[in-house]
Amino acid sequence: MKCDVAARLCAALFCAALAGCAGTPVGSALPRQWQASPNYDERRPNFVIIHHTTNDTAEQGLRTLTDPLSKVSAHYLIGRDGVLYQLVDERARAWHAGASYWGGNRDLNSASIGIELDNNGDEPFADAQIDALLALLQDLRARYAIPAANVLGHADVAPRRKADPSRHFPWRRLARQGFGLWCEPPYPPAPPGFDSLLALQAIGYDVARPEAAAAAFRLHYMAEAAGASPEGALDTALLACLAERKRTAAAPDTAR
Repeated sequence: MKCDVAARLCAALFCAALAGCAGTPVGSALPRQWQASPNYDERRPNFVIIHHTTNDTAEQGLRTLTDPLSKVSAHYLIGRDGVLYQLVDERARAWHAGASYWGGNRDLNSASIGIELDNNGDEPFADAQIDALLALLQDLRARYAIPAANVLGHADVAPRRKADPSRHFPWRRLARQGFGLWCEPPYPPAPPGFDSLLALQAIGYDVARPEAAAAAFRLHYMAEAAGASPEGALDTALLACLAERKRTAAAPDTAR
C-alpha cells in the first residue's frame, strides 16, 4: 500500500514538473475552462531580415543586443570571424525590424528571423562571415521553406529609417546560392508604359514615400554592381526584370 501511495506521489510530482517546464498557457483573463488541444504549431518564420550592427567588434554588438535597456535583439549575430551566436529562440519574436513593411505585412518582427552581422557599415563583409551566413540561410531554408525572395535587408522593410546592410553587402553572392530576388544583366527593356512606383510596390516596398523606396531599391540592387551610393536614377530595366521575377515566383504552380 505504501508503495502504491509513493508511486502515485512520484507520478504526480513528475506530471507537475512537466507542466512547469511547459509553462503557463497564455490566454484570456476571463473565467474559462482549459482543455488542451494537440493541434497547433509554433510560430513559423517566413522571412529573413539581414542587418549590420554598426559596431567595431562582435562583443559590442552582443552587449547591445542583450542589454534589457536597449530594447533591441536578433535571433542570431555572426562575427567577422564567422562565429555564430544565437540570442533568441527562433520560435520567439525578436525585436530587430521595428516599424516595418513588406508586401502588405506591417509587422516583420512577428514573421521573420533577424540576423545581425558584425560590421560597422563602412567596410566589406568578411568572407568567413558570409560563409557562415550562407550556412545559416541554408539551414533555415531546409527547416522553414522560406522563399528566396523573402531574404531581405533591414533597409528594404524600413526604408525611411534604415540603411543596412550597407552597400558593401554581397547580395549577388547570396542570390547565386538561392537567397534573395535577383536579375543578371543584360536586362530586357522595360515595357511601354512601365510604372516604376507600381513595380516597387509589386516587389514589396512601401511606396508611401517613393524616394525612400527608390533609395532602398538602389541600395539593395544597384550599389554593389555600380560601386555607387544609393542615389541617382532607377534602372527601370532592372526594376522591370525584378518585378516580373517576383510575379512569377509568387504565381501558384498549376502543373499536374
